[in-house]
Amino acid sequence: MESIKEASESHLDSLTELAIALWPDNQFSELRKEFKQLLNSEKDKVIVYLIHAEPIAFIHVSIRSDYVEGSRSSPTGFVEGIYVKPDHRRKGISNKLITQGESWLKTRGCKQIGSDIELSNDTSYHFHTSVGFKEANRLIAFIKDIK
Repeated sequence: MESIKEASESHLDSLTELAIALWPDNQFSELRKEFKQLLNSEKDKVIVYLIHAEPIAFIHVSIRSDYVEGSRSSPTGFVEGIYVKPDHRRKGISNKLITQGESWLKTRGCKQIGSDIELSNDTSYHFHTSVGFKEANRLIAFIKDIK
């Protein structure tokens, strides 16, 4: 039994485990706290894909009013994160999550959706282009410790 639902507090632990797989440099407790806040946000939506009531994938979309690279309108939707467990990939789940996220963003007045990836993330690049995203720009961000 498969379904797509808005994430709720009952999904927090499973959702956070998925998020840790996507962002392994984070702390479980911090990500859980962040997702708990997102569940009540007017500008964020977290959607989970469930198999037998267990989350195996999620998308976090947000509404950004600041400039989104390549956008021509504001507000603009943004994919903050999307993840599907490896055993469930290449089955159209991420496409369904994107469609669900876009539907929610459209009801909030968004005409475009943006996303970004690490320059070296070929898997994510191919995913984005396969679901209809067009490359808007390439960015490299720098940081330097102050000594």
